[in-house]
Amino acid sequence: MTASSAPASAATGSQVTGNQVTGNHVTGSTAVMRGLRATGHSFRVPLDHDDPASPLIDVFAREYSSLEHSDEDVARLPWLLFLQGGPGGRGVRTTQLSGWMKAAAREFRILMLDQRGTGLSTPADAATLAAFPTPEAQAEYLTHFRADSIVADAELIRHRLGSGPWTVFGQSYGGFCTLTYLSNAPQGVERALLTGGLAPLAGRPDEVYRATFARVEDRNREYFAWYPEDRDLVTRIARHLEAVEETLPSGERLTVRRFQMVGSFLGGNTRVHGLHYLLEDAFTTTPDGPRLSATFLEQVQGIVSRATQPLYALMHESIYCQGFASDWAARRVLDEYPQFRDDAAEILFTGEMVYPWYFEEDPALRPLRAVADVLAAKADWGPLYDVDVLATNTVPAAAAVYRHDIYVDRELSRATAAAVRRLEVWETDEFHHDGIADDGEAIFERLLGMTRA
Repeated sequence: MTASSAPASAATGSQVTGNQVTGNHVTGSTAVMRGLRATGHSFRVPLDHDDPASPLIDVFAREYSSLEHSDEDVARLPWLLFLQGGPGGRGVRTTQLSGWMKAAAREFRILMLDQRGTGLSTPADAATLAAFPTPEAQAEYLTHFRADSIVADAELIRHRLGSGPWTVFGQSYGGFCTLTYLSNAPQGVERALLTGGLAPLAGRPDEVYRATFARVEDRNREYFAWYPEDRDLVTRIARHLEAVEETLPSGERLTVRRFQMVGSFLGGNTRVHGLHYLLEDAFTTTPDGPRLSATFLEQVQGIVSRATQPLYALMHESIYCQGFASDWAARRVLDEYPQFRDDAAEILFTGEMVYPWYFEEDPALRPLRAVADVLAAKADWGPLYDVDVLATNTVPAAAAVYRHDIYVDRELSRATAAAVRRLEVWETDEFHHDGIADDGEAIFERLLGMTRA
C-alpha cells in the first residue's frame, strides 16, 4: 500500500504520494482530503478467468480510509469490498466520508470497485467495441462482463491485496453480484451485506418486469396524489412533444417515451420529490407559443441519456438470464400493461426497464443496436447462482428489503432470502431503493450488527 504520511490534522488539505508497481497490481497516488485518504489501485486480470491464454484487461479500484486511523493502523484494518449498483455503474467517487462510508471507515478499509468495463477499468463502450469485426464478436466479448466475471476479478484482487476473507457490501445489482460471490467463492467472504439487491435465483426476466411494472404504477399513483397539479402537466408535456419537435441540447429529438424515463426519480425517497421540481421548469413562453425550456431539456438529457452507462442498456436484461434468452423481455411484458404506453390517455412514468428503441433514439447507443439484438437473442447464458451452495451457506449475511422497492420486488426478494442459509432479512417501508443515500449510516450499522448477532 502507498499511504500518505499526513497527520489527521491535515484533513482539510491535500497531499499526493507516488506510484508503486508490483506485478499485475499498480498502487497509485494517495490523495488526502477532508478526513479521508483515497488511493487508486489498478489490476491486470484475465478477460476470461477460465482461459489460461485469455487477454488481460484492467480493473480499477479506489481504497478509502479514515484519517482517524494512522497509516500503521490502516494497514491492519480488514477490507470491505463495495459492489456498486448497475450493471454498468462505476464505483462511488467521494471527497469526504459520510453516510454508510463514514460508518464503514471506522473499522474497515473500503475498496470501491470500478466493475470491469466501467470507470477507470478497461472500458466497454461503442468506441472500444468497434474494434471487433462483427456484432457477434462484440457480444462474445460482453459475455465476460456479468456477475460471475466481476466476482472472479474480486477474488483475484483480494489475493493480490493479501487480504483474508473480506466483508462484501452490495447495493442493488451489487447485491446480485454478492449472491454470485456466495455461490462461486464463499471462502473469500467473511460476511455479506445486501441492500435492495436480492435477485431471483431462477426464472425469466418476464416475472421480474411484471412485478416491477405493477410497483411502478403504484408509485405513479402515490406521486400524483402528492402533486395532483402534475397529473395534467405531465399529459400536457406528452401532447406537446407529439405536436412540436423539441430537441435535447445534444441535438436528438425528445419523444414521449423517452420523457417517460424521468420516472427514475420514483425509485427513491431522496429523489422522488425532485421530480416535481424538474416538471415545474418544463414550459417557457415564446413568441411562437409554449415551448419546453432550455433548463428543463438540459436536466432531462442528463436523466435519459445512457452515454455514460452503455453497459447498463446492453447488459441489463442479461443479469436475469441463465440458460435462456431475454428476447427483449421488458418490451414484451409492456404489452400486458397498456397504461404505460406513450399514447395512453394519462401518461405514466416508467422505471428502469430497457427497450430496443433506446438504441434508436439515444445517439450514444445507436452504434450498439446490432450487438444489443445479438445479446437479447442469446440463449446459452451460463449460471449465475448455485442454489445448492446457497442452501448450505455458512457465511453470515444480512439484507435490507424495501417493501415498496420499484426495482427489486419485495416478494421475489423474500423468496430468494428463504433459499439462502444464514441470510437474515430486515424488511422496512421506511426506505426505497436508494436507502443508503437516505440514511446509509444507520442501514449499514444495522446490517453489520445482524451479521454479528
